[in-house]
Amino acid sequence: METFTLTRRMVLAGLASLPALPASAQPASRAHALIAAARRQIGVTLAYDPAYTRLAFPGGDVPRAKGVCTDVVIRAYRDALALDLQALVHADMRAAFAAYPRRWGLKRADSNIDHRRVPNLQTFLARKRAQLPIPSELSGWQAGDIMTCLVGGTLPHIAIVSDRRTMIAGRPLIIHNIGQGTREEDALGEHRITGRYRWLG
Repeated sequence: METFTLTRRMVLAGLASLPALPASAQPASRAHALIAAARRQIGVTLAYDPAYTRLAFPGGDVPRAKGVCTDVVIRAYRDALALDLQALVHADMRAAFAAYPRRWGLKRADSNIDHRRVPNLQTFLARKRAQLPIPSELSGWQAGDIMTCLVGGTLPHIAIVSDRRTMIAGRPLIIHNIGQGTREEDALGEHRITGRYRWLG
C-alpha cells in the first residue's frame, strides 16, 4: 500500500510540474488543459477549509490537501495556463477597488484572501469581458466554462465545467470542492446558477 501511495504521489507531482500551455495555443487546447489541471486535484485536495491564511505573494497557496471552491479554479489556471489569479485579482483590485464587492468591510486589497472569494472572481472575470449568457439548457455549457451559483440560495460557489458528460442527458459534469475535497460529478444545475464565464488568458 505504501509503495502504491508513494508511486501515485510521484506521478501526481510529475503531472503538476508539466509546463503551462503558451498563450498562442488554440482555445480548445487551453480549455482542456484547464480541465486536466483541475482533475489532477482529485485525490490530492481532500478537505474543505475556508480559514483565512497568510499566503506568499505572488504564487501563494494553502497546502493542496485542503482548500475551498475557488482554490480549484486558482490552481487550475496557475498549473495549466500560468495565470496567477492571486496576482491578477490583487492588481485589478488595487487599480479599481470600487468596482469590487464591499461586503467584507475591507478598505484596501488583501492578497491573502481577495482571489479566494467567489464574488471577487466573478467581478474580475466580468471586467475581463469573459462573462457569457447562461445557456437555457444544461447541455449548452462548454468544457472549460466557469460556473458560479448560490448554494442554499446564499453561499457563492464556483466550479469548472468538465469535458465529460452524463450518458443519457448529455449534461456536463463539474469539477469543484463543495465540502469534501475536489470532485468531478454530475452537479451542474443543483443550485441556482448566477454566472457563466469563459476566460483562457
